[in-house]
Amino acid sequence: MVEKLDKDMVEAMKNKEKERLMVIREVKAAMKQAHIDHKKEMNEELLIEVVTRAIKTRKESIKEFEKGARQDLIDKTSAEIEILNVYLPEQLSEEEIKKIIEDTFEKVQPTSQKDMGKIMGIITPMVKGKIDMGLVSSLIKEKLSNL
Repeated sequence: MVEKLDKDMVEAMKNKEKERLMVIREVKAAMKQAHIDHKKEMNEELLIEVVTRAIKTRKESIKEFEKGARQDLIDKTSAEIEILNVYLPEQLSEEEIKKIIEDTFEKVQPTSQKDMGKIMGIITPMVKGKIDMGLVSSLIKEKLSNL
């Protein structure tokens, strides 16, 4: 996927796709920064982490743009999210994550909200980058509250 990012950058330059090129350069810069700051290896795992963070930031921005009724910025930011989604693994559906949560609950046998950390610790490595972790967390909290 990292190679795809490099190829896409060259392609975006050749085709003069300014928006796509800007987003790809931002991802590459964030990866280099993480590599320097945290001594992280430049691999697919880092790419997923950087892209996930960028998407999360943009989704938060969209919420603010909606408050300000700035449709132009909403459209621009949504287009950037679409570009970023290309570099994530195939996303899990809500049904698939619910099944994973169900299986984890059977293994852990949680008794209260205090078991949230155990459950997240098991689920996170399986789904990181494949679904919004905020959604996962809220589904787990909802299930724990029904115990």
